[in-house]
Amino acid sequence: MALAFDLQPPQTEFSSFERAILETLAYSDIFDYPLKLDELHRYLTTPASLEQVAACLSQTELVESKNDFYFLKGRADIVSLRLQRERISSKSFARALSYGRILGGLPFIRMVALTGSLAVRNCDETGDYDYMLVARTGRVWLARAFALLLNRIANLLGETLCPNLIISERTLEWPAHDLYSAREICQMIPISGEGVYSALRVANPWVSGFLPNVSAPVIVDKVKDPHPSFQRILEIPLRSEFGGRLETWEMTRKVARFTRQAGYGLETNFNADICQGNFDHHGSWTMKKYHERLSRLGLVPFSQNGRGVRGEGT
Repeated sequence: MALAFDLQPPQTEFSSFERAILETLAYSDIFDYPLKLDELHRYLTTPASLEQVAACLSQTELVESKNDFYFLKGRADIVSLRLQRERISSKSFARALSYGRILGGLPFIRMVALTGSLAVRNCDETGDYDYMLVARTGRVWLARAFALLLNRIANLLGETLCPNLIISERTLEWPAHDLYSAREICQMIPISGEGVYSALRVANPWVSGFLPNVSAPVIVDKVKDPHPSFQRILEIPLRSEFGGRLETWEMTRKVARFTRQAGYGLETNFNADICQGNFDHHGSWTMKKYHERLSRLGLVPFSQNGRGVRGEGT
């Protein structure tokens, strides 16, 4: 889709609020996703009050609004697109939460969060549900195996569960410190494992450097935990030495297969504590498109201005 600001405007001195607003809308524009005022404030790349954001919006020529949504100038068409995707997403959202609660009760799974486009109700198709899982240390790959077993059942109903990222309880600190990772953490919707989710946020204080106005997760329902006693009973047979050997076997054979898969390397990470299968390099693609939009807006990227824009990796 062609952008109305394909030609770079003359270099302009933006105020810090203007720059932050343009950065935030540029990031969401990648996904054809206009923002409401509270969403723009939440994901703003500089500290501000809601009133300050509203006041600055009225003075920013490169931002327009329609139906209470804000977007970059010339991009009014994405408002109807967002509304259309919200209608599509509503068909899957409740189902994704239900599957997430089931996942949270499977052996060795300690936290489940809904991620991806469905977490912000921006899907253009139904039936694919992305999750981040936190597993018991030493049982990441068995937790994944149980999740994929549930996925086989979901497939019979025409649905797909995608646990794209599984980490252990001792690996809660996110390795990449950049805007993409910060947005992923703040946009995910915790479904099960409230305590572990809280520990995840505490382990990543750097997020506030990119998104200083995010103070709490998006909660659409009470974060429900499974009955721990029942879950632990299911785990007993695999807490043994045999379970450890099975974990190593499962990890070894899967990693051997993944290393031969197209897209392996840049954004994939497989070891005893992490199973991250981002074979399509979505993070790199997102940041590339983000920097392209900043350039079109006259916001000079990091390599040109010597100090960097907010959202650049550290």
